[in-house]
Amino acid sequence: MKLADLDIIVTSPPAPGWGGRYWILVKVTTACGIVGWGECYAASVGPAAMKAVITDVFARHMAGENPENIELMFRRAYSSGFTQRPDLTVMGAFSGLEIACWDILGKARERPVWALLGGKMNDRIRAYSYLYPLPHHDMGSYWRSAEMAAESAADLVERGYTAVKFDPAGPYTIRGGHMPSMSDLSFSAEVCAAVRDAVGTRADLLFGTHGQFTAAGALRLARAIAPYDPLWFEEPVAPDDLPGMARVCAQSGLQVATGERLTTLAEFRAALEAGVAIVQPALGRAGGIWEARKIAVLAQAYGAQVAPHLYAGPVEWAANIHLCTAIPNILMAETIETPYHSALIGGAFAVEGGFISPTDAPGLGFELDETLARRHEYDGSQLHLEMQQAPCRYDMDNAFQGGAPRD
Repeated sequence: MKLADLDIIVTSPPAPGWGGRYWILVKVTTACGIVGWGECYAASVGPAAMKAVITDVFARHMAGENPENIELMFRRAYSSGFTQRPDLTVMGAFSGLEIACWDILGKARERPVWALLGGKMNDRIRAYSYLYPLPHHDMGSYWRSAEMAAESAADLVERGYTAVKFDPAGPYTIRGGHMPSMSDLSFSAEVCAAVRDAVGTRADLLFGTHGQFTAAGALRLARAIAPYDPLWFEEPVAPDDLPGMARVCAQSGLQVATGERLTTLAEFRAALEAGVAIVQPALGRAGGIWEARKIAVLAQAYGAQVAPHLYAGPVEWAANIHLCTAIPNILMAETIETPYHSALIGGAFAVEGGFISPTDAPGLGFELDETLARRHEYDGSQLHLEMQQAPCRYDMDNAFQGGAPRD
């Protein structure tokens, strides 16, 4: 087998738009006609520029290569430009292409990807979801309503989920670490209290922050939410503040999770050395399935668990599920349930009673609905997700809308 052709689809999920403004899907075809699908999560440049990067990475490091040679192609991309270090955009491009290679290999061997990663360790995978607005909620009011958050949490628990994630401590600004405002501290505690009251002991609380605080600010926030016993405190400081991360891990009294903004083994090693208890690789950014498998092994050596991140489309979700199936230190996997996610992969995966069952189908386990993806092709210039430029307000409530919702 040889990798021959590449096509890229940038598809935009219809309203409500959970998963980001668009998803970058890559279609890789071998010379013998086997098609593999992947998804690139990293998008720190616009979609047109990202398509050019993906095309260059494929042509330069992968075209004409045997898709079995994952490690060789990874080293080419990782070392490109005489660097030998992580590059977020290049590794994001490679990650999606690498996922497609595993899809090809599984289809060629008529085996699911998890069977090529060490076999089935887990018959079912615990799922968690972010607290999204329910159909009757007012979108504008939802993000500052502890009552609505509690209703969303109760709805998830009724559907079988045993863990719910929320991040009421915004804003998410370009300015790096800041001190939380008093209103953000009090609202975070209010949401935790309401959600805990709604779910009781039936579900874990997962508290996210998107790396927005200084270490001192994160510790202050940790004290506010600790009485509600969150299972994790996610990204309390910026991803490059490793001393701050170590301080929060040591002093907060909470399990710290991080990883959605990290790429490759080197950056996860630094986080684990800082004391992180749970790693959250986004497989479309972290280096692909094989690099994520290495990250899982490294985490196991540190006594840490894995909870793959998802704020993207169903192809990355499928890759996450295959990884989760094969590793012993899985904690849970993030999921997003929308009709568009399901339709693109023909309902190949689903959350039932709060858990996901692996597929025995070859490759990633689906045939992507290419016609549907192209019907919703993205034609804008914005990024997948964007942070606000205005600083945190201390004289009024900070307004934040989760993700990139559409009307």
